[in-house]
Amino acid sequence: MAAQHSDAVTAAIADRRRLVNEALPDDVPIVFPERLYEASRYLLDAGGKRLRPTMVLLAGEAIADVDPLSEDYREFPLAGGIDLMAAAVSIEIVQTFTLIHDDIMDDDEMRRGVPAVHEEFDLETAILAGDTLYSKAFENLLETGAAAEHSVRALSELAATCTEICEGQTIDIGFEDQDAITEAEYLEMVERKTAVLYGASAAMPALLAGADDYVDPLYNFGIDVGKAFQIQDDLLDLTASTETLGKRRGSDLAENKQTIVTVHARQQGVDVTDLVPDDDISAIDEATVEEAIERLEAVGSIDYARDLAHDHVASGRDHLQALPDNEARDRLGDIAEYFVEREY
Repeated sequence: MAAQHSDAVTAAIADRRRLVNEALPDDVPIVFPERLYEASRYLLDAGGKRLRPTMVLLAGEAIADVDPLSEDYREFPLAGGIDLMAAAVSIEIVQTFTLIHDDIMDDDEMRRGVPAVHEEFDLETAILAGDTLYSKAFENLLETGAAAEHSVRALSELAATCTEICEGQTIDIGFEDQDAITEAEYLEMVERKTAVLYGASAAMPALLAGADDYVDPLYNFGIDVGKAFQIQDDLLDLTASTETLGKRRGSDLAENKQTIVTVHARQQGVDVTDLVPDDDISAIDEATVEEAIERLEAVGSIDYARDLAHDHVASGRDHLQALPDNEARDRLGDIAEYFVEREY
């Protein structure tokens, strides 16, 4: 990505992240019982890139054909005025609910540079916090002011997305007990576990506005770039530092996660899981990760994953041609590139 494009996209994300952060206290208030809502807000308040709600806002700007940041997202000029920020916050709430439950299932201790919710509070409260956020996402999506038939479509999409995320997580867990999977199986898992929420994020403004011509192109854009995002996450688990990741480096390796990197390596006759005795994350140190990377690079698996991620970005950007030619559409394309260039 050219330097000026990189600066523009990081600024676009930062501007919308700030607005989403400002909206969160009102949309997810801390009320009685306070401990439940403090736990529910804990990861939301810890930060995050807010890429999915940013995609919601930019997609809305693109199909409304308005200048970026020129409109009030609480009264956005789609279908007579909808609360696009409520939709964006709903998406971020769903993302946070999945993180809380992921950390419980994986027994991860850190998230976003702070103790995981079940570590900061307790297991029971963390489960309830995740469940609360799941419910709040749908409550929030009902507050957009969209026409009833459009709200129903948006709610149906979000419900189907949550179901697919659970399916993807289940498939991913099942992979841990398999010696080998195919690339097609990996990509199907990634689509369900990660990409569908990006698809829903991109398509949400069109669904709420009843802009049917844009629903499929935006959804398919989100699916493609969501796959690229997950592939880059797989790479970053190996190549980024623990401090940068906000969680333990090499955790995927310790948990025997099937990633496109390890799938490709096994196809070349290389298995790096033997570096981790008994799937013990405490045994993962810098030397272990570096040895794994050395083996993976030797058979071209790192480069293969990077190339595959870029292929999905290119495919995703092609779908954007169906949208009006404007700055917001360009920024969506730039964000797709950012997904595979980011370092955390």
